[in-house]
Parts: sequence; structure tokens; C-alpha cells
Amino acid sequence: MTRLSCGFIGLGLIGGSIAKALRAAHPDIHLKAYNPHLEKVDQAIADGIIDEKVNEIGKGFEDCDYIFLCAPVAHNNTNLEKLAPYLSKKTTVTDIGSVKTSIHEVVHRLGLDNQFIGGHPMAGTERIGYANSKAGILENAYYILTKTEQTEEDRLNRYYELVKSIGVIPLVVTYQQHDYITGAISHVPHVVSASLVNLVHDNDSPQQLMKMIAAGGFKDITRISSSSPVMWQQICLTNSANISDLLGKYISSLESIRAAIISKDSDKIMDFFASARQYRESFIDASSGPIKKLYEIHVDIADKPGNIAAVATLLSDKNINIKNIGIVHNREYERGSLHIELNDDESRENAINILKTNGYNTID
Repeated sequence: MTRLSCGFIGLGLIGGSIAKALRAAHPDIHLKAYNPHLEKVDQAIADGIIDEKVNEIGKGFEDCDYIFLCAPVAHNNTNLEKLAPYLSKKTTVTDIGSVKTSIHEVVHRLGLDNQFIGGHPMAGTERIGYANSKAGILENAYYILTKTEQTEEDRLNRYYELVKSIGVIPLVVTYQQHDYITGAISHVPHVVSASLVNLVHDNDSPQQLMKMIAAGGFKDITRISSSSPVMWQQICLTNSANISDLLGKYISSLESIRAAIISKDSDKIMDFFASARQYRESFIDASSGPIKKLYEIHVDIADKPGNIAAVATLLSDKNINIKNIGIVHNREYERGSLHIELNDDESRENAINILKTNGYNTID
């Protein structure tokens, strides 16, 4: 049986995570990669993830069964144009971009409709770069696939099974559907998040009191603003029509609730929050999709030197891996003074049992 070969053009957070997931699921797979900063590929080779470094986009990718375009959206389009003369007929080209229309247009212009299947793993973190990549980022996340009118079912099925093998949930839609959906549940929220951060920045006092006490809901809703500005610049430029349309609807909603607040219309204000709560609570409480389940614990501890270290040591000694830990200074929307984030539900349950056994009061 021929050894499966996959190439990566771009090896950042998502490209690196897919490569690591493929390596874990298929130990014998041959992986090669090009990245503008070649030292990232050297690191991936040292990690045992990548087998072969490719120094430029060209002949080095001729023998690949699959090629993943893993750069920012506009760069993927340019890289595909460079790659096209060297593509074998057997090669399936895919991408990981958050916008699909522009690359499908390039694919059609290049006559690659029968070889391209768009891909978008609905996963990631606010951290960027290969150093932050890991296979677990993709686990149980939706992985959207977009085919063309000329995509052969056999090619689509083979790629579907490949991505399914790395622990994701494949979902096939049209690229037009994809861009409108992601505009609503990903792109506009990032614009809103960034605008909220800028609102506080522009209206804070010289003493930066807003920044100092910001916590709870504000930190939750603005966490995604730490994502790559370059990536989000490209997304806004390539999905501008959908983002503009949806932002217009969002602005109308804000104007409506603003008018209700000014007029003190209690019924409209109640409906605004009640309908949002009802719909939000209908979402699937799982790690798939853009709204991630948090495996967290709040613990009541006295504010004394060494108490955080004592809790961390206790869990570490029991082989519990802590994702994040810290004191909650603003508890308007929080319960408990110590906040602990873990990687999965099993770790959370084990941590709760360990803490309770050792006399700590945990608040679920």
C-alpha cells in the first residue's frame, strides 16, 4: 500500500495542529512543509511531526496526495497560483481559511475545480503560531468542507474520511453558505469584540481604572481580540459583503435596545435579554463549534501567601494538568475567589473530588 503523503504551505497554529493530528492518527504518513519562516519547519522536524522541509512553493509538492494551504486567506490565494503548475492530477488541494468565496473563485480561474475541496476547522485559540499548535485543538470540532460543481464524490469521500480520522466532525456545505454562516458566528463577533476593547481603551481614565477592574463578562467576550490582526484584516477584506450586511443588522439591533433604554421601556428591555438567554441556552453544550465548553472550577480560598501554590501542587501531585489558574479580583459575575481551568470534563471532575477531599469548598 502506497504511503500517504501530505504537504503543508504554512505551518502556524492550525496548520501545525492538523499536522500533529495527522501524525498521531497515521504514524506512517509522510508530511512535508513550507513556511516563510523556515525555522518553524525545522522545529516541526525536530518535534517528529514533519518529515521533509520544502524550501519554496514548487516541484517539492508534486508527489503529494493532499496539500493544505494554511496561510492567511489572501496569501492562500497567491500561494495556490504559485502551486498550480506543479500539481499532480492525483493531488487534492484544500485550505483552512475562514472565508471561502475568494479561493473558490481563484480555483475556478485556474481550472482546478475537480481537485479543490475547501476546508475550515472551526477551532483555534487566541494564541497564534506553530509553538501553540496541538492536535487536541481539533478534537470534536466541526470541520466544514466546501466542494465545487466538479468535485468527484470519490475524492470528496476520501478527504472526508481523512479529516474524520483526526477526530473532527466533517460538515459539507456550499461555500456561499459557509461565508454567511461564519460571518454571523465568527467574523462579526470578532469585530464586536475588538470594538468593545477599543471602547474601553478610548474612554478609560488616565489611571486606567476600567482596564484594572475589567473581568468576568468583559474578559470572556473580548478574549478573541487577542487573535492575529493580520488574519482578521484579511477576513474582513475577503468576506466584506457578508460582514457588512450582518453588521448593519447588528447595528440596527443596538439602536433598538438603545432607544428602549433611553425611553425606559421595561418590556422591550426584558424581551431583549430574555430572548437572548433562551436562544443561547439552546446551544449544544459541547466543545464542537465556535462556542467552547469551559472545564472550570471556582474555589473559595483565603487571600494568603502560598494558597494558590498549595492548590496547584495538590492537583499536580495527582496528575491533574491545569490549563489556567488565578485569583478573580472582580467577582461581580463570578463565584469563588480562585478560578481554575482544566482541559476536559474528566480532569474537572477528578479535581473537584480531590479538592473536596482535602477540605476545599468548590463552587460548580
